Amino acid sequence: MKYYSTRDTQKKAFDSAEVIKQGLASDGGLFIPESIPQLTREDILTISSMTYPERAATVLSKFLTDYTYDELLTDAKAAYSETSFPGGAAPLNKVNDSIYSLELWHGPTAAFKDMALQIMPRLLSRALVKTGESNTALILVATSGDTGKAALEGYKDIDRIKIMVFYPVDGVSKVQKLQMATQTGNNVNVYAIRGNFDDAQTGVKKIFSDKEAATKLLENKYILSSANSINWGRLVPQIVYYVSAYCDMLNAGDIEYGETVNVCVPTGNFGNIFAAYIAKLMGLPLAKLVCASNANNVLTDFLSTGTYDRNRKFHTTMSPSMDILISSNLERLLCFAAGEEKTAAYMAELNKNGKYTVDAATKATIDETFVGFCANEEETAATLKKFYSEQGYLADTHTSVALNCAEQYMTKYNDGKKMIVASTASPYKFAADVYKSITDTAANSDTEALDQLSALTDTEISYPLRNLTERKVNFDSVIDPDQMLDVVYKFM
Repeated sequence: MKYYSTRDTQKKAFDSAEVIKQGLASDGGLFIPESIPQLTREDILTISSMTYPERAATVLSKFLTDYTYDELLTDAKAAYSETSFPGGAAPLNKVNDSIYSLELWHGPTAAFKDMALQIMPRLLSRALVKTGESNTALILVATSGDTGKAALEGYKDIDRIKIMVFYPVDGVSKVQKLQMATQTGNNVNVYAIRGNFDDAQTGVKKIFSDKEAATKLLENKYILSSANSINWGRLVPQIVYYVSAYCDMLNAGDIEYGETVNVCVPTGNFGNIFAAYIAKLMGLPLAKLVCASNANNVLTDFLSTGTYDRNRKFHTTMSPSMDILISSNLERLLCFAAGEEKTAAYMAELNKNGKYTVDAATKATIDETFVGFCANEEETAATLKKFYSEQGYLADTHTSVALNCAEQYMTKYNDGKKMIVASTASPYKFAADVYKSITDTAANSDTEALDQLSALTDTEISYPLRNLTERKVNFDSVIDPDQMLDVVYKFM
């Protein structure tokens, strides 16, 4: 399997190990596979009888063809071990007759990013060997809250790899900030920036495209790579859990093979829902993909009108991982729908004017699969309270956005299909907002809210978040976005 950039009309080919090592294409585009491997009925039924690590190795082997199946299985077993994912990875929880919650947050940082970032460092370590790389990989990460901690945890103390994380100083929850600030490891560094996630993400992308910086890093025996979902090695493991969820529904007798189901994903950078799209293209029987947004509803508007316009007010919400106005992985969908030449033109227009409008044929292609809905703060809180009081299901704020949008979809279209909702974080990661949504009363503090929510709901605090306030703060620096390259050099 070869890969090429979304902006390269010549389609220069790369192996998957090189793509994982490189992260972002040199022209600023994102890597996509030259073709989509298929899952037959027999494949899906066979995968249904497998453990999650076996499912992961099987799906990954179809994309990462310069890795052996045994290598992938070894890495998957290590990544999705009982130690990291007590009780198993990606369990499917039946909420009611129509909605199934795919809980992706049972890993070491209590967020769905663990599903990719526990295996990705292993894939990168192998990629350095496979490509004959002698330099140290410097991982740069922009995070809206969850990717940063998951990447730090996945890459800490890994040989020949260093990692730097940048997050918006006022754009993450107190719990998320504490998780990153108290990170341990001899190869990690964390900075808060004055600005929002888009400022952090733009800063990282600028560093990646800075040829002078690349030269200086190489002179010091470093190469750049990324752990954000712009890196294919981060995105491809996410395909696995949609395949796994469908298999679990088959095993439970809730569907018969070939019956299509819908998927609703709380969406910020568009990577998670794009992984579901790839699964559908592979032949997994998925129908509509519902893109759920919060008040930062740039994707809802795009899917409705065909115009992507980031020139709008930025909202800080109780679902901060979705507080994004530049959804990077949408570029991959555009390339599938419109081709490399149009995609490059759209991205140039976005960089210049902050907006673009796709042509009618491209929008029609996207409309075949995607539909967008959004939920404001009041709707998010009300939905969270409703599902806890009526269904006994405790969701975090991001999952609540998805639950609200899933219900909007089912009300509007009434297609009778079952809905898989991607549950992307533990309710304890946003305990203060969850507690207030249920009780209409503020918690004593963001950190005390964990104990208050546990007492209220008689549930256990997710294991990675216990005793969080007792850990030593190791990173408390705040910088401006234009200082990002300077601190990269300093860390180097």
